[in-house]
Amino acid sequence: MSLPAVLLAVGSSPSPTSSESTTPTVPTFQDAQQSATNAASWVEQNWSTWLAIGLRVLLILVIAGVLRAVVQRAITKLIDRMTRTAEAVDGTSLGGLLVNNERRRQRSQAIGSVLRSVASFVILGTAALMVLAAFQINLAPLLASAGVAGVAIGFGARNLVTDFLSGVFMILEDQYGVGDTIDAGVASGEVIEVGLRVTKLRGASGEIWYVRNGEVKRIGNLSQGWATAGVDVTVKADEDLDRLKSTLDEVAEKMSAEEPWNELLWSPIEVLGLDSVLLDSMVVRVSAKTMPGKSLTVERELRWRIKRAFDAADIRIVGGATAPLDEEEAADPTAAVSAPSVLSNPDSPQTEAASPIAQQRPSLK
Repeated sequence: MSLPAVLLAVGSSPSPTSSESTTPTVPTFQDAQQSATNAASWVEQNWSTWLAIGLRVLLILVIAGVLRAVVQRAITKLIDRMTRTAEAVDGTSLGGLLVNNERRRQRSQAIGSVLRSVASFVILGTAALMVLAAFQINLAPLLASAGVAGVAIGFGARNLVTDFLSGVFMILEDQYGVGDTIDAGVASGEVIEVGLRVTKLRGASGEIWYVRNGEVKRIGNLSQGWATAGVDVTVKADEDLDRLKSTLDEVAEKMSAEEPWNELLWSPIEVLGLDSVLLDSMVVRVSAKTMPGKSLTVERELRWRIKRAFDAADIRIVGGATAPLDEEEAADPTAAVSAPSVLSNPDSPQTEAASPIAQQRPSLK
């Protein structure tokens, strides 16, 4: 480039002054028109993408809502069918013995609640992740953070998680239910409420126990199958065994034929024989299978009848006379009176032997 051209270029560009550098630039109408044109063109270029994302999100939400409603309705119908089956069986004689309608109803409701919660969590959680993916959001950091947060919450609430999982498996396996009498180790009593975290028991004295499901290591259900009523009768060793057995058989036969004991007894009352024999007594064992939870009632009634039958048959029970005593075996009324002490007589040899020896004074000569 030649020197005249350079001088011309320098001279043509005016040098900025201080007033021009501090004056703000005012946008003109042409600038605003250009900005609007650029925005319109950007919207025109991207509206199809926005529409596609919106339609995708709407479709995901609609499918998730419909799927959740269908799954919950299917679960509700399944629970209703289980309840109707329990009510149908409850109307029969066998159902009256083996099925507790309230227990089945609460168990069905608990299972339905768990299934509906799990289904809602899975469906809505998957839909939320799909919506975020539709906006082209990277889910890897989110999933990693959720994993770390889940581990931390799991360590902090491990007892709660243990109680919840134990409650779910107890309900699914039908280990016990409302109305059952159980021995949970830490407490025992009648089940009045079964929850996913806590089981509520009513003890023998009326107290209510709240037992965490995760703390239960063993469960003894006393209301399933059948129970055993056993009574031990202790009599004197010189009693006639044939008369004793015939009396017990008569009591068992009469009790098995009367109501309501004929329904509570699921097997005949049996005299099992001598359980132990001692020098002055012997123990006879009487046993029977009963309806679950009715063994104590049957045992009390059986003891009552045995005691009355023994009184009528003059059979004596160790620990107290159950029949009138014979004259030759009447107790001596003076046997309980202590003999007078020989030490009460000051002239007796025992008193003189127990008296201190008197010191002898030396004789004066």
